[in-house]
Amino acid sequence: MGGFEIIESPGAPIKAWTRGVPIEESAMKQLRNVASLPFIHKHVAVMPDVHWGMGATVGSVIPTVGAIIPAAVGVDIGCGMMAVRTSIRAEHLPDSLAGLRSAIEAAVPHGRTDNGGRNDKGAWAAEPPALAADKWAVLKPGYEAVIAKHPKAAHQRGFGHLGTLGTGNHFIELCLDEEGRLWVMLHSGSRGVGNRFGSYFVELAKRDMRRWFINLPDQDLAYLPQGSEGFTDYIEAVNWAQTYALANREVMMDQVLGVLRQAFPDLATTETAVNCHHNYVAREHHFGKTVFVTRKGAVRAGEGELGIIPGSMGARSFIVRGKGNADSFCTCSHGAGRAMSRNEAKRRFTVEDHVRATEGVECRKDAEVIDETPMAYKDIDAVMAAQADLVDIVHTLRQVVCVKG
Repeated sequence: MGGFEIIESPGAPIKAWTRGVPIEESAMKQLRNVASLPFIHKHVAVMPDVHWGMGATVGSVIPTVGAIIPAAVGVDIGCGMMAVRTSIRAEHLPDSLAGLRSAIEAAVPHGRTDNGGRNDKGAWAAEPPALAADKWAVLKPGYEAVIAKHPKAAHQRGFGHLGTLGTGNHFIELCLDEEGRLWVMLHSGSRGVGNRFGSYFVELAKRDMRRWFINLPDQDLAYLPQGSEGFTDYIEAVNWAQTYALANREVMMDQVLGVLRQAFPDLATTETAVNCHHNYVAREHHFGKTVFVTRKGAVRAGEGELGIIPGSMGARSFIVRGKGNADSFCTCSHGAGRAMSRNEAKRRFTVEDHVRATEGVECRKDAEVIDETPMAYKDIDAVMAAQADLVDIVHTLRQVVCVKG
């Protein structure tokens, strides 16, 4: 399969790698709204995991000249994946994995933030680990430079959230590959501080649109023009948050490997797949011009570049190698993509359904994670087939432990 289809649009062309994968009408409308903007470069690329998002769809690639849309980058700036292969094999694992799951949950704070208050169970209760402290020492001056100009973008728990998971679809997993080797894979972003930065600049862009009387098909497509003070400051803030997100995943990975070393003292890491963003903006060269490429729920897949495409709590995940497809702006999907809203999943499925779908995976099996049940996501095999000309599969992983926020 693979290959793109053209979605009819009154604006820039829309090239969609969605053969055999449904797209809901609300997402189609958003794609056409984005394509109608005057600063789109060449076309909009759509990945097979596409679904409705704030302003722009998740699973879209938006190349722009002279402007950036903060809501298209989103508020989980730098959200992405990290995976490491270890020397542990399937036969080394205990019959019950509950103890490993509990130890990981104890080693990495997870759960919902309360905007930096004292009851923030998603932050470190005590001092963060030494690696987090070292990374924060490097990150702190950049943070202070941003909030010196924009004090309302400040967040109290930048240090306290470094090396923490968060909630929603963020996860830590232990997986086995096709040869029975154990991988650690995790998914998170820039946590509360990135959310604050993103939310602040989304509102700043909206205020500018109102001040300049610019009408948009969706207010969440408010943009910052290149050359404006807001644009320059946003670039500084978003670059900082993306660096923070990389560091956040590195600290979490170190904590999880520490747990595994307690059970397996001879543990070694034998391959690092990648530490990659899938909600971010970057300057890249495409079709003869240097542009800003916003990947909202999409992973860079340049020729030879490794990436990670997770399935869901009960579906396979993949380590992939990019093919450098120019029409996709060298991009692939960031996962299976939601097939329905969180509320619809909670309405439609029961705990019993979720238990059956996650059989063989040591994970939460209660009502609070029904919105993340595998049936709430698209068929990962169909998603992978639709992007066969974007990536090659290097490793196929199946989860044995999953920690959710």
